[in-house]
Amino acid sequence: MDGKTKVCGIMANPVEHSYSPMMQNFFGERTGVNFAYVPLKVEPGMVEEAVKGAYAMNLAGMNVTVPYKQQVIPYLKEVDEGAAAIGAVNTLVRIPGGYRGYNTDAPGLYRAMEEAGIPVEGEDCILLGAGGAAKAAAWTLGSHGARAVYILNRSGERAEALAAEMNSRFGGERFRALALADYRQIPDGSYLCVQSTSVGMAPDTEGILIDDEAFYRKIHTGFDLVYTPFTTAFMRAVERAGGRAVNGLSMLIYQGVIAYELWNPGVKVDRETVDAVRRRMRASLRGRRDNLIFIGFMGAGKTTVGQAFAGRTGRRFLDTDERIEERAGKSIPRIFEEDGEEAFRQMETETVRAMGNELWGAVISVGGGLPMREENRRLLKEAGTVIYLRTRPETVCERLKGDDSRPMLKSPDPEKRARELLAARERFYLEAAHVCVDTDGKTVEEIVEEILQKEETE
Repeated sequence: MDGKTKVCGIMANPVEHSYSPMMQNFFGERTGVNFAYVPLKVEPGMVEEAVKGAYAMNLAGMNVTVPYKQQVIPYLKEVDEGAAAIGAVNTLVRIPGGYRGYNTDAPGLYRAMEEAGIPVEGEDCILLGAGGAAKAAAWTLGSHGARAVYILNRSGERAEALAAEMNSRFGGERFRALALADYRQIPDGSYLCVQSTSVGMAPDTEGILIDDEAFYRKIHTGFDLVYTPFTTAFMRAVERAGGRAVNGLSMLIYQGVIAYELWNPGVKVDRETVDAVRRRMRASLRGRRDNLIFIGFMGAGKTTVGQAFAGRTGRRFLDTDERIEERAGKSIPRIFEEDGEEAFRQMETETVRAMGNELWGAVISVGGGLPMREENRRLLKEAGTVIYLRTRPETVCERLKGDDSRPMLKSPDPEKRARELLAARERFYLEAAHVCVDTDGKTVEEIVEEILQKEETE
């Protein structure tokens, strides 16, 4: 820091728990900006003095969080259209004579949805909640072309007020209000559902607004704005019913990215930086170990070792091939036969990206060909600690003898094909891995013990 350092901060009470200083200072470091971000505790009744004092001391901007998102508005020079519509400000940007207020929660939610491949335009949607976060979510859905939005809230009156306000903003009758108890009135269909309440947030991690499997069968994708715990009761209910579930950490990060870019015009936070800060925040939030990801050639023992390791450490085990088959509704050989190898490889990329965003502390086995793509190798390393189970060609051929279920080994001479593939893939496995473990001549228990020892020293 020096006399030219651009200083920003976060005004809140309490402020000690905030992850924003870690996140924003990391953005400054990665983008090479002379920038510092500090926590600013503001006592009740002192919002006006805080805003005027920050301006007098030349702060370039501030974030604002509870309980001041509404209280700060009368003391701003200007308010952005989106923030005015939402009725809450979370970012101040210095302009001549004062600060201009923005709400980056709504665009942060949309960018998180974009990253996760969740479309909004033309979607039928359900919005759980009608508070401040719901208002930002409703603005996001309306401004990006959702076809219909059912707002469910314990207080039907608040849901009606929010629906009326959004309909007046966007025209028509796209927003429809229901009391939470009337959720069965939502027509059958396939919906994007945004859970905007604090229900299910730690420490009350088992809380859920609606406990009815029939409701969740209507949801193809559930986005929970809660980011701790990583998998909420709402998310589990969506997944049990066959849908996809995403938590709110990416929204938290992207609202911060947008604020940082507002303070630093022309500076962009790249995806690599977003992924890196996500990993830091997940580690801090969960206080748990990283995902452990097994890669290697078919027959290397990824599933067997992965399941044994998960059982030994009490972690959840997942297999990317199984997840792909579940989502595609057919086996991998059928995917190859009906859709082609390229379609399957794209499914692998989408799956590993989702796992990196949504999972923490899991043990994951991936398909033998997944690390061949450069993008997949990057995603694997960002998603967790990658362990390459290395096996000699002779061992692989012995283990796969008589196995005709492998699409990549469809050949008059499967053993020759296995040797060729393994030779071609070796360098990609090594490039993708953080740790390499030789498995030849070792029992599953010995391999697990070796990985545990390596994990303790990483």
